[in-house]
Amino acid sequence: MFKGAKVAVIGSGAWGTALAKVLAAKHDRVVIWSRNGLVAAQINEAHENVRYLPGAALPHNLSASTDLAATLSGASMVVLVAPSHATREVARMAAPLLPHGATIVSATKGIENGTLMFMDEVLREELPAWTHEKLAFLSGPSFAKELSAEHPTAVVIASADAATRELVMRAFHVPYMRTYASADVVGVECGGAMKNVIAIAAGAIDGLGLGHNSRAMLITRGLAEVARLSLARGGQPLTLSGLAGMGDLVLTCTGELSRNRTVGVELGRGRKLAEVLAGLGHVAEGVKTARSAFDLSRKLGVHMPITREVFAVLYEDKSARDALNDLMALELVPEFDFAT
Repeated sequence: MFKGAKVAVIGSGAWGTALAKVLAAKHDRVVIWSRNGLVAAQINEAHENVRYLPGAALPHNLSASTDLAATLSGASMVVLVAPSHATREVARMAAPLLPHGATIVSATKGIENGTLMFMDEVLREELPAWTHEKLAFLSGPSFAKELSAEHPTAVVIASADAATRELVMRAFHVPYMRTYASADVVGVECGGAMKNVIAIAAGAIDGLGLGHNSRAMLITRGLAEVARLSLARGGQPLTLSGLAGMGDLVLTCTGELSRNRTVGVELGRGRKLAEVLAGLGHVAEGVKTARSAFDLSRKLGVHMPITREVFAVLYEDKSARDALNDLMALELVPEFDFAT
């Protein structure tokens, strides 16, 4: 179906590598761009990303390069998988090198610090105008390790353009990964970014030694916050009941592979953030996104108490126990009043 096609994947972390493996099943050539020469060499020589996705055998039509121009040259599709805090820089570097007409897919979840922009907004600022109608966004409950092991997985592809949605859905669809379409870029992006913040809170619940009641409460009320923020930005409520909303939230809040949940667990046990991050070895998107989400909630006037408490634990040295106590002491309100 994609015979002769080349795909460029910009980012050599676990998630980028897992998606590259998926794409290599349907495209003649997939090239990962990496800043790290050792990672690129191991992918090319051992067919394994030893640092970020150890144990996953990579196909021979998947290679890596540290040369961004060479990686992008001739690509019909470009997949951006840099961490959210690096997305603007990487997009700016890639912009003049993009092959005209290439489809651009973002698989990064987050809100940029300072500008309070989601990834779709960042890309629209940094990429050429011709790319805007060809932008698509991949989200949903998907751990890189399980995807690379070919565990059945489902994701959602969001784009304002129907032809782009259809193309990207088919490009990523393999026997072990189903793809679904959405026209709600705002809702999909909001769910993907905010689940990382809520997962820190869910992890703290576990770190405090609490049980299933507390975790279920946290996840459900966290989803309400995500829905309020999405609605304030023009998103569709139904989107948050799907893969990019509830699906990703449940996975990230409960799965032991979740880095954001792991951060929360350790904070709940009383460890300091700097110590936790030093031992993590990977990016936990929710740590930076919590600051942006807190600032954005104030800017838009959206009531997001869990987000506020996560921010306080991360950046104001508030204990997880005190944060939980303050949440439990909030004024009583109707469950589905999205203004509160």
